[in-house]
Amino acid sequence: MKNHIRDYIYLFLLSGTIIALDQWTKNIVRSQLAFAETWSPWDWLAPYARIVNWHNTGSAFGMFQGYGLIFSALAILVTGAIIFYFPQIPREEWPLRIALGMQLGGAVGNLIDRLTRGFVTDFVSLGRFPVFNVADSSISMGVAVLLIGMWISERKKKNSSNSESVSLSDGEHPLTGEEFQSE
Repeated sequence: MKNHIRDYIYLFLLSGTIIALDQWTKNIVRSQLAFAETWSPWDWLAPYARIVNWHNTGSAFGMFQGYGLIFSALAILVTGAIIFYFPQIPREEWPLRIALGMQLGGAVGNLIDRLTRGFVTDFVSLGRFPVFNVADSSISMGVAVLLIGMWISERKKKNSSNSESVSLSDGEHPLTGEEFQSE
Protein backbone atom coordinates (compact mmCIF):
# COMPACT_ATOMS: atom_id res chain seq x y z
CA MET A 1 0.00 0.00 0.00
CA LYS A 2 2.86 2.37 0.83
CA ASN A 3 4.29 1.85 -2.68
CA HIS A 4 0.92 2.71 -4.24
CA ILE A 5 0.82 5.96 -2.30
CA ARG A 6 4.30 6.84 -3.60
CA ASP A 7 3.20 5.95 -7.14
CA TYR A 8 0.12 8.15 -6.86
CA ILE A 9 2.12 11.06 -5.42
CA TYR A 10 4.39 10.90 -8.47
CA LEU A 11 1.45 10.64 -10.89
CA PHE A 12 -0.54 13.45 -9.29
CA LEU A 13 2.48 15.79 -8.97
CA LEU A 14 3.31 15.38 -12.66
CA SER A 15 -0.24 15.58 -13.97
CA GLY A 16 -1.19 18.27 -11.44
CA THR A 17 1.68 20.49 -12.60
CA ILE A 18 0.50 20.12 -16.19
CA ILE A 19 -3.13 20.84 -15.22
CA ALA A 20 -2.10 23.93 -13.25
CA LEU A 21 0.06 25.26 -16.10
CA ASP A 22 -2.70 24.54 -18.63
CA GLN A 23 -5.43 26.26 -16.61
CA TRP A 24 -3.19 29.22 -15.71
CA THR A 25 -2.24 29.89 -19.35
CA LYS A 26 -5.85 29.53 -20.52
CA ASN A 27 -7.03 31.97 -17.84
CA ILE A 28 -4.42 34.52 -18.91
CA VAL A 29 -5.56 34.27 -22.52
CA ARG A 30 -9.26 34.50 -21.63
CA SER A 31 -8.69 37.52 -19.39
CA GLN A 32 -6.46 39.41 -21.83
CA LEU A 33 -7.96 38.64 -25.25
CA ALA A 34 -11.52 38.68 -26.55
CA PHE A 35 -12.70 35.61 -28.44
CA ALA A 36 -10.84 35.32 -31.79
CA GLU A 37 -8.54 38.25 -30.90
CA THR A 38 -4.85 37.64 -31.65
CA TRP A 39 -1.66 38.99 -30.13
CA SER A 40 1.96 38.81 -31.20
CA PRO A 41 4.86 40.69 -29.59
CA TRP A 42 6.26 41.71 -33.01
CA ASP A 43 4.40 42.30 -36.25
CA TRP A 44 6.95 40.31 -38.28
CA LEU A 45 6.32 37.25 -36.08
CA ALA A 46 2.51 37.27 -36.44
CA PRO A 47 2.36 35.17 -39.64
CA TYR A 48 4.44 32.45 -37.95
CA ALA A 49 3.52 32.49 -34.26
CA ARG A 50 0.81 34.26 -32.33
CA ILE A 51 -1.55 33.91 -29.39
CA VAL A 52 -5.27 33.71 -30.21
CA ASN A 53 -8.26 33.15 -27.93
CA TRP A 54 -10.06 30.30 -29.66
CA HIS A 55 -12.90 27.98 -28.61
CA ASN A 56 -12.67 24.31 -29.53
CA THR A 57 -15.66 21.96 -29.16
CA GLY A 58 -13.79 19.04 -30.73
CA SER A 59 -10.64 17.11 -29.97
CA ALA A 60 -7.01 18.17 -30.01
CA PHE A 61 -6.00 20.55 -32.79
CA GLY A 62 -9.62 21.36 -33.65
CA MET A 63 -10.58 17.99 -35.11
CA PHE A 64 -14.12 16.59 -34.80
CA GLN A 65 -15.88 19.82 -33.83
CA GLY A 66 -19.14 19.46 -31.92
CA TYR A 67 -18.31 16.14 -30.24
CA GLY A 68 -17.37 17.65 -26.88
CA LEU A 69 -19.66 15.35 -24.90
CA ILE A 70 -18.04 12.26 -26.42
CA PHE A 71 -14.56 13.63 -25.69
CA SER A 72 -15.60 14.42 -22.12
CA ALA A 73 -16.75 10.83 -21.60
CA LEU A 74 -13.56 9.54 -23.23
CA ALA A 75 -11.41 11.76 -20.98
CA ILE A 76 -13.20 10.42 -17.89
CA LEU A 77 -12.61 6.82 -19.02
CA VAL A 78 -8.95 7.47 -19.82
CA THR A 79 -8.47 9.23 -16.48
CA GLY A 80 -9.97 6.29 -14.59
CA ALA A 81 -7.88 3.76 -16.51
CA ILE A 82 -4.63 5.64 -15.91
CA ILE A 83 -5.34 6.07 -12.20
CA PHE A 84 -6.28 2.39 -11.84
CA TYR A 85 -3.36 0.89 -13.79
CA PHE A 86 -0.56 3.32 -12.90
CA PRO A 87 0.60 1.56 -9.69
CA GLN A 88 0.90 -1.70 -11.62
CA ILE A 89 3.56 -0.29 -13.95
CA PRO A 90 7.07 -1.14 -12.73
CA ARG A 91 9.17 1.87 -11.77
CA GLU A 92 11.82 0.72 -14.24
CA GLU A 93 9.32 1.56 -16.99
CA TRP A 94 9.81 5.27 -16.34
CA PRO A 95 9.05 6.40 -19.93
CA LEU A 96 5.60 4.79 -19.68
CA ARG A 97 5.03 6.36 -16.28
CA ILE A 98 6.02 9.83 -17.55
CA ALA A 99 3.88 9.38 -20.68
CA LEU A 100 0.81 8.41 -18.67
CA GLY A 101 1.31 11.33 -16.27
CA MET A 102 1.52 13.74 -19.21
CA GLN A 103 -1.54 12.23 -20.86
CA LEU A 104 -3.51 12.35 -17.61
CA GLY A 105 -2.60 16.01 -17.10
CA GLY A 106 -3.61 16.91 -20.64
CA ALA A 107 -6.86 14.94 -20.55
CA VAL A 108 -7.94 16.48 -17.23
CA GLY A 109 -6.84 19.98 -18.27
CA ASN A 110 -9.11 19.91 -21.30
CA LEU A 111 -11.87 18.07 -19.39
CA ILE A 112 -12.03 20.93 -16.87
CA ASP A 113 -12.69 23.36 -19.74
CA ARG A 114 -15.32 21.11 -21.32
CA LEU A 115 -17.20 20.69 -18.04
CA THR A 116 -17.00 24.31 -16.89
CA ARG A 117 -17.25 26.19 -20.21
CA GLY A 118 -18.64 23.75 -22.78
CA PHE A 119 -15.54 24.21 -24.96
CA VAL A 120 -11.75 24.07 -24.67
CA THR A 121 -9.74 27.27 -24.84
CA ASP A 122 -6.94 26.95 -27.41
CA PHE A 123 -4.42 29.73 -27.90
CA VAL A 124 -1.11 28.71 -29.47
CA SER A 125 -1.19 29.39 -33.21
CA LEU A 126 1.85 28.47 -35.30
CA GLY A 127 1.74 29.14 -39.03
CA ARG A 128 -1.15 27.24 -40.57
CA PHE A 129 -1.12 24.52 -37.91
CA PRO A 130 -4.38 24.20 -35.92
CA VAL A 131 -4.58 26.22 -32.70
CA PHE A 132 -3.71 24.23 -29.56
CA ASN A 133 -2.97 24.59 -25.83
CA VAL A 134 -0.73 23.22 -23.08
CA ALA A 135 -3.01 20.19 -22.51
CA ASP A 136 -2.95 19.25 -26.19
CA SER A 137 0.85 19.58 -26.21
CA SER A 138 1.12 17.42 -23.10
CA ILE A 139 -1.00 14.66 -24.62
CA SER A 140 1.02 14.74 -27.86
CA MET A 141 4.37 14.78 -26.06
CA GLY A 142 3.13 11.96 -23.82
CA VAL A 143 2.45 9.86 -26.91
CA ALA A 144 5.93 10.70 -28.24
CA VAL A 145 7.56 9.72 -24.91
CA LEU A 146 5.54 6.50 -24.92
CA LEU A 147 6.66 5.59 -28.45
CA ILE A 148 10.31 6.45 -27.76
CA GLY A 149 10.18 4.48 -24.51
CA MET A 150 8.71 1.46 -26.27
CA TRP A 151 11.41 1.70 -28.96
CA ILE A 152 14.18 1.87 -26.32
CA SER A 153 12.65 -1.05 -24.41
CA GLU A 154 12.47 -3.18 -27.57
CA ARG A 155 16.08 -2.37 -28.41
CA LYS A 156 17.17 -3.40 -24.92
CA LYS A 157 15.28 -6.69 -25.23
CA LYS A 158 16.79 -7.30 -28.65
CA ASN A 159 20.31 -6.55 -27.40
CA SER A 160 19.72 -8.74 -24.36
CA SER A 161 18.57 -11.69 -26.48
CA ASN A 162 21.55 -11.19 -28.83
CA SER A 163 23.98 -11.25 -25.91
CA GLU A 164 22.37 -14.44 -24.58
CA SER A 165 22.79 -16.18 -27.92
CA VAL A 166 26.44 -15.06 -28.04
CA SER A 167 27.06 -16.41 -24.52
CA LEU A 168 25.72 -19.81 -25.61
CA SER A 169 28.22 -20.03 -28.48
CA ASP A 170 30.99 -21.15 -26.06
CA GLY A 171 30.53 -22.93 -22.80
CA GLU A 172 27.98 -25.45 -21.62
CA HIS A 173 25.34 -26.94 -23.88
CA PRO A 174 21.96 -25.80 -22.50
CA LEU A 175 20.36 -29.27 -22.77
CA THR A 176 23.18 -31.76 -22.13
CA GLY A 177 25.38 -29.68 -19.85
CA GLU A 178 28.49 -30.80 -21.78
CA GLU A 179 31.33 -28.33 -22.34
CA PHE A 180 31.94 -27.21 -25.91
CA GLN A 181 33.62 -24.49 -27.91
CA SER A 182 32.38 -22.89 -31.09
CA GLU A 183 34.72 -22.80 -34.06
